[in-house]
Amino acid sequence: MATAHDHRLSSRLHLPHRSNSAHRTRTDEPAPDVVADSPAIAAIRTTGVAVAGLRVLLGFVFLWAFLDKTFGLGYATASGKGWVDGGSPTKGFLSHVDVGPMAGTLRGWAGEGWADGLFMLGLLGVGAALILGIGLRLAAVSGTAMMALMWIAEWPPAKHLDSGKPSASTNPFTDYHVIYAISLIVLAAVAVGSRLGLGAWWARLPIVRDHRWLL
Repeated sequence: MATAHDHRLSSRLHLPHRSNSAHRTRTDEPAPDVVADSPAIAAIRTTGVAVAGLRVLLGFVFLWAFLDKTFGLGYATASGKGWVDGGSPTKGFLSHVDVGPMAGTLRGWAGEGWADGLFMLGLLGVGAALILGIGLRLAAVSGTAMMALMWIAEWPPAKHLDSGKPSASTNPFTDYHVIYAISLIVLAAVAVGSRLGLGAWWARLPIVRDHRWLL
């Protein structure tokens, strides 16, 4: 009788049991508060900062060109010859294009109001986008178009101008216009606007989320 009673009692009670030590979960070992980055992660972070720095510096190239041509700061544009003084940002350059397949067309654009406006808007827009880290895709497209036209205007493949004088070209293809254009495309592709810039905030805006080409 006692045996049956003990069996019924034990069947109703859920007594704790000892688990196998091989299956025990260790909770008495505190997790470290700081986990050191692996060399690969540290390298990625360093590279991100370096590329973001390149983005800002390249943006300053475009922005400075805009400021100098607008206010005549005495570098590429003489004092008193700025856009605000009535000078033309395109006339001095395009009016002297005398080599390449578009020489006549580009000379015809020199000093035109629409050409001045688009050129200056491009310099300001690309420069501001790169420095702030926003709209990098638009900056890449517009900046590459500008660099392509300027490359055609200088036409590095030619050893001589139409007048027969040396063109002073040092490379038939790769000059600074090509380097700038490729840099713009790479910067837009790797999306480095979130470092040293406002790219992360820009990407969260509703209009940007709905139109990814604005990134």
